Amino acid sequence: MTFQIKFHQIRAFVEVARQGSIRGASRTLNLSQPALTKSIKELEEGMAAQLFVRRSKGVALTECGEGFYQRARLILEELRAAQDDIRQRQGELAGQINIGMGASVSRTLMPAVITRFHAQHPQVKVRIMEGQLVSMINELRQGELDFTINTYYQGPYDQEFTFEKLFEKPFAVFCREGHPAMGATSINELLHYNWTMPTPRGSYYKQLEEVFSDRSQIPRIGVVCETFSSCISLVAQSDFLSILPQELGCDPLLAHRLVMLPVVESLPKATYYLIQRRDSRQTPLAESLITQFRREVRKIVIA
Repeated sequence: MTFQIKFHQIRAFVEVARQGSIRGASRTLNLSQPALTKSIKELEEGMAAQLFVRRSKGVALTECGEGFYQRARLILEELRAAQDDIRQRQGELAGQINIGMGASVSRTLMPAVITRFHAQHPQVKVRIMEGQLVSMINELRQGELDFTINTYYQGPYDQEFTFEKLFEKPFAVFCREGHPAMGATSINELLHYNWTMPTPRGSYYKQLEEVFSDRSQIPRIGVVCETFSSCISLVAQSDFLSILPQELGCDPLLAHRLVMLPVVESLPKATYYLIQRRDSRQTPLAESLITQFRREVRKIVIA
């Protein structure tokens, strides 16, 4: 007889894996440790596989456990989304929406949209994750992010996700006010300076890396920043150079600290996409939020 996995076993397993211990999962789920231990034992016995390795300070996933964890997380997120979907179609305007934003989008497009959406739907909890697409892939796969608006460099994810082009942003070379490079008009004049860039993995900065390579213009990138804000701060407060969205030159909080260098070389524009799982179906409110982002984009493009 095939073993029938129960919902409480999946929930217990996922939380123990997340917390790395029975004790931590017990606190999060508000269940006793013996009850959780029993659920995990029943799950392992029913599947005839060891999912955790017990250690002195908690537990760790086995190879089988890791594979099961990836699918179990998706099951829980799909169930959450399914419940939200039904409730919303029945008129209950509540639930949770999880979105990912590129840092530039978070600074410009996101505030107006989220402010308006929250005013319309105050009972909806919105969680925003900021970063490049590469840092969000697992969350998108597991359904922990409903969608993201981000740059994308064609490659290994083409078959997993859909990519709807929304807009483009021009980028430029920046330095701090008073930098020795002020007055430079060519990237070639800047190659002996130190540069900093956001991580080049799978985004606009990967495209930029290839453009520089094709031109035989290789900046000395001594510092790679995993966050956009750290890159901006480093440029504004040191002699590092970087390539950032042109709009920062007009930002009231940064314009007095950052200077855009008028180099003759053209830089590629960054293309931003609405990115979703191919097999996903958005809840009515998530679809409504996506529509509001599309409308805000049209305002910006027309302006």
